[in-house]
Amino acid sequence: MHDVKKVTAAVIERDGRILIARRGKGSHLEGKWEFPGGKIEPGESPEECLRRELREEFGVEAEVGEFICASPHDYGHVAIELLAYRVDRVEGDFRLNSHAEIAWVRPEEMSAYDFAEADRPIAARLTEERRMDA
Repeated sequence: MHDVKKVTAAVIERDGRILIARRGKGSHLEGKWEFPGGKIEPGESPEECLRRELREEFGVEAEVGEFICASPHDYGHVAIELLAYRVDRVEGDFRLNSHAEIAWVRPEEMSAYDFAEADRPIAARLTEERRMDA
């Protein structure tokens, strides 16, 4: 059993749509869709990690809100626990520094996207939340 890496994921919502990003060529899980985020560095809180990752990956400043859920997954070579947080506010224009593309999708459309395995339970939860709100 290897150490479980803690990784963050941002759920950024605008006008009823949620931001997802597709991994670029040459990256692990190339071409898969995910909620943006990244590995928590030593001494960093999940919220600090998300702010840093969103700055690095997209050049935006974010205000991280409530914790949504954790999604553990073992990819074989690495086991992760993906911690999803709502992002309350984002400032700046999104630039693609490490992803191939981004999309703003409605939760009910998420099943059409090929998500990384650890991101799938988060997508399902967001879809379910939307269904319950309807």
